[in-house]
Amino acid sequence: MSDRKPPPHGWLILDKPRGLGSTQAVAAVKRNLREGGYAKTKVGHGGTLDPLAEGVLPIALGEATKLAGRMLDASKIYEFTIQFGEETDTLDAEGKVVQRSNRIPPMAAIAAVLGHFTGEMEQVPPAYSALKVDGQRAYDLARKGEEVALKSRNVLIHSLELASGYSDDADARQLGSAFADTEGRPDPYDPTAPLVVASSVTLIAHVSKGTYVRSLARDIARALGTCGHVTYLCRVKAGPFVQDQAISLDKLNEIGTGAPLNDLLLPLEAGLDDIPALILDQTSAQAVRQGRVLSELPQPSGLYCAMLDNVPVALVEIMDGTAKVVRGFNLPDVAE
Repeated sequence: MSDRKPPPHGWLILDKPRGLGSTQAVAAVKRNLREGGYAKTKVGHGGTLDPLAEGVLPIALGEATKLAGRMLDASKIYEFTIQFGEETDTLDAEGKVVQRSNRIPPMAAIAAVLGHFTGEMEQVPPAYSALKVDGQRAYDLARKGEEVALKSRNVLIHSLELASGYSDDADARQLGSAFADTEGRPDPYDPTAPLVVASSVTLIAHVSKGTYVRSLARDIARALGTCGHVTYLCRVKAGPFVQDQAISLDKLNEIGTGAPLNDLLLPLEAGLDDIPALILDQTSAQAVRQGRVLSELPQPSGLYCAMLDNVPVALVEIMDGTAKVVRGFNLPDVAE
């Protein structure tokens, strides 16, 4: 009989450092669980972060991996820095310079242009991305020197703002209309204007799934009449998870040397904080576990997390008073 601890279920929120890939992070979690004496556990992540990027990386364990797809679809918040004057082939600091400009934008122009990068828009992903072209990864083709032509995609920028406290409403109003059209717009680079210029700027963006921050930085720089690339990228929120909940690699490694996992593990339902609970009794919980429908429910139509004694039983969809199972959870507390 094995003396290993049972596989855990829930979320580890990793504060991923720069230089570590998302797949490597998952491997590090698996290794520490194994070394910490846990039985083989399903592990997945809730949204890829480039090695250059750092910040919130949700790691799903056990039954929480059934929610990883929802996390991939969730919106994210990033803090990032654009360095003006050089565009690279990777659109970040690791690539080679492909374009230069001596035009450094005024802060007022940067503030004014941000409003034109919110809402729904078409975005062309970076050539150095994991998207597939004719069955091959775009970054593999780009590294071979092949020309990569990626189709634009529709993305949603919920909000975009300066991370700093810069504010000059008069300058912003003066330049605000400069970016409404790409042709015939006023030139914000007036050498006689007493405007504060910025060789780099740090922004905070709340974006939908599928948004590439490197492409956003490229497009902002080009709209400002110059070029630029990302030198710093940090995800500060992914779905419901925020940076204050994230643990360092050192904390993760303590699990492998016997530190209590429960001190770091968030429950499965933490990934469902935007979904109302549907409280079940023993009889209805048994029906849900068997995949049967529940009828004559008073709750409004929508998605619910069915709970028994504070333990998730399933995700269910209520439609006109009838609940059907979307995804069942096989947690030890409710399993037969």
